[in-house]
Amino acid sequence: MTTEQVRWLEAHIGAAPPALRSRILERALAQLPADDLALGLARTGEQLLREVEQHPGDRRTALDLLAADALITLSLLAQAELTPGGLDDFAVEVLRATSGAA
Repeated sequence: MTTEQVRWLEAHIGAAPPALRSRILERALAQLPADDLALGLARTGEQLLREVEQHPGDRRTALDLLAADALITLSLLAQAELTPGGLDDFAVEVLRATSGAA
């Protein structure tokens, strides 16, 4: 993850509760590639969602579920801001990737 990407992400999660903000940053910093912010956020969110699915009904995964939702939402926002012309196709791709999840 580049410094610019970290700044973008921090600017967009600044109002989130501290625990959620921390979980989003923790996952993003560990997994995001430097080349494609939107795709990286989507993939990170998808991976986290799959991890949550492995523990159905476990309330301890609530924060991870919120973080997964936020990461996928942020991926759409990043795509809309950085490459708006590709948002439709990107959204369809994200939907396909997550349709098996949750």
